[in-house]
Amino acid sequence: MATGGRNMGQKINPIGFRIGSFINWSSRWFSQDKNYREYLAEDIAIRKSLSEKLKLAGVTLVEIERLPKSMTVTLNVSRPGVVIGRGGTGIEDVKKYIVEAVDGVRGKGKSKAKLVKIDIVVKEVKNPEANARLVTQRIVGELERRLPHRRVINKAMERVMQAGAKGVKVVISGRIAGADIARREKYHIGSIPSQTLRCNIDYFEMPALLKRGYVGIKIWIHKEEEK
Repeated sequence: MATGGRNMGQKINPIGFRIGSFINWSSRWFSQDKNYREYLAEDIAIRKSLSEKLKLAGVTLVEIERLPKSMTVTLNVSRPGVVIGRGGTGIEDVKKYIVEAVDGVRGKGKSKAKLVKIDIVVKEVKNPEANARLVTQRIVGELERRLPHRRVINKAMERVMQAGAKGVKVVISGRIAGADIARREKYHIGSIPSQTLRCNIDYFEMPALLKRGYVGIKIWIHKEEEK
């Protein structure tokens, strides 16, 4: 285990800390009028829908770019074949999911999703074993199957380091292993320079629903700088 001081790099989300400087926005559009609220709600609905319905594809990031009469949705996935499907039929299904998500926000009568041209771009995640979101989802799945948490986390960290990461940190909190009193545990391998903006830090957090309640899981992964 490792502990660290309470500095700015540890108090806020490492992704949000770097957005605009070294990480691009996942939603790229502009609106001055009331559409801003609706666009934001649509983006949230689209990401939630695609993450649930394309769970087997290993979705890590959904990027949305809007123009007046078109929308480009970029899916970063670990298994692109699941999204594309045979002969590209899966792409049409993805477009239907997007239209349904937008209709759910604005209502079928008011939605203009069918009138907007929707382009789908599928990108393959180069190193899924070092992706914070996929690693967290795997840990959550194994904990919910009641596997010992220390063994699950240690194996996950070993796989991340073998994939070429410079460091990994895992923090879990809650009624770990069914304990009567909630506690917090930290696991740390390598270096995680949380205050150095130029460092490529991937981060994700997700709760695991266990028998005695939720256990929160946070993961930081220090990757090689992208060239």
